[in-house]
Amino acid sequence: MLVKTYSSTLSGILSTTITIEVNLGSGVNFYLVGLPDNAVKESHQRIKAAFKNNKLKFPGREITINMAPADLKKEGTVFDLPIAIGILSVSNQVNTSKLEEYLMIGELSLDGSLQFCKGVLPRTMQAKKEGFKGIIVPQQNYFEAKLVNGIEVIPAQSLQSVVHFLNGTKELDFPSVVNTTEISTNSNLDFHDVQGQFQVKRALEISAAGGHNLILIGPPGAGKSMLAMRMSGILPEMNIDEALETTTLYSVSNKVNYDGGLINKRPFRKPHHTISDVALVGGGGIPKPGEISLAHNGILFLDELPEYKRNALEVMRQPMEDKVVTISRASFTMDYPANFMLLAAMNPCPCGYLNHPDKKCSCSPFQIQRYLSKISGPLLDRIDLHVEVAPVSFADLSSNKKQESSIEIKKRVLSARTIQNDRFSNKNINQCNSNMTKSELKAHCQLSIDCTELIELAMNRLNLSARAYDRILKVSRTIADLDQKKQIEKQHVAEAVQYRGLDKLKNYIS
Repeated sequence: MLVKTYSSTLSGILSTTITIEVNLGSGVNFYLVGLPDNAVKESHQRIKAAFKNNKLKFPGREITINMAPADLKKEGTVFDLPIAIGILSVSNQVNTSKLEEYLMIGELSLDGSLQFCKGVLPRTMQAKKEGFKGIIVPQQNYFEAKLVNGIEVIPAQSLQSVVHFLNGTKELDFPSVVNTTEISTNSNLDFHDVQGQFQVKRALEISAAGGHNLILIGPPGAGKSMLAMRMSGILPEMNIDEALETTTLYSVSNKVNYDGGLINKRPFRKPHHTISDVALVGGGGIPKPGEISLAHNGILFLDELPEYKRNALEVMRQPMEDKVVTISRASFTMDYPANFMLLAAMNPCPCGYLNHPDKKCSCSPFQIQRYLSKISGPLLDRIDLHVEVAPVSFADLSSNKKQESSIEIKKRVLSARTIQNDRFSNKNINQCNSNMTKSELKAHCQLSIDCTELIELAMNRLNLSARAYDRILKVSRTIADLDQKKQIEKQHVAEAVQYRGLDKLKNYIS
């Protein structure tokens, strides 16, 4: 006798449906085939113990289980439930009439209870896409699966509850309240707390309006981290597609909570400078998304940028251009989205007081050059705005003058984003100026003779690359959008050029 149940496996953030075929033959052997990993192979012991503790009969005959497609490696413990139900069905302990209608995932404890599983959201989305009537999940994953509309979600506490559901002998208990817990993203921090620093606030506004990468350069205590932490408060809210995509990434990373709420605030990731390149970009023995993917649709903040390992910084170069991370192994390749804004901070020199108005720098030109060389030219070219953060004067610190709030800045950012959405209306994504292609640059960044001469002068004086030229054009376009101008004007280009602080500093040192 042959019975089929259905589950799914993950490749990146994509789900593939797995057909689990259970055949009962003569003999007393147990065969599990179809490229299962060790966690899947160990399901035999968990299932036998769960059967015994729930007074279910484990067949005393040969059982052959095939997980198709057989050439795709199966990883994780989510296959415990569909394998167990397949064994019960083939031994006539469970009604088989509903098996084709439901996809099942769940890890079994020895007492038969079901444990929380990661990656439930992409599996539920794939089940709906393939036409399954519903999906059976552990009760802890119920709210996460319910984020997908148009598919029935069956929460199960134990193997016995799934048996009762399939046999129609007992109704399951459905949680009555959908929890909307979200991951916190610094929304309580506001720019009205920051005294002075008007030029830096302006640069952060431009960065948020156009989705541009930005680096803050200044002495210790100038407020670089304080300003960066408030950046997420002026970004537009995520739309439903972005929220689902971000939540999916956190689901496969096992970083959602048990309430499984939709993440609708943009992520703000702040990894420590000791992070490895694999943890930053993604990968590992069992590939997982890295910090740059967890910052997808949000911000990746790298404080004290030169202190990061050079190799860790260099591996970000390709994802910053392509907005995707590709993890390649001998037997498979998987992609993780990585459309993030890079926000970084650093000191101008090892002691931190180069060009300080009051304190004297103790570093030699060679020490400064070596310190700045920790950030490579190709990486620096991919950062649109280099902003110098000066120390705040006592007059500004002690002033009671009311500062502009994040809400006021956000209104201007949203206005500029609306212009960009109309400009790129033929795109299927919410594109920003920072993502413009060469053809789009030519179409939307036409310059007058005065603007062209100004950029030419800047490129010759600062020895800028062709990529830096494109970045200046994109920033100029964003500044013009903030001014509600259709054409880029000379003052827009001049302001964009002045945000190349590290290029000026390196040119000065050399």
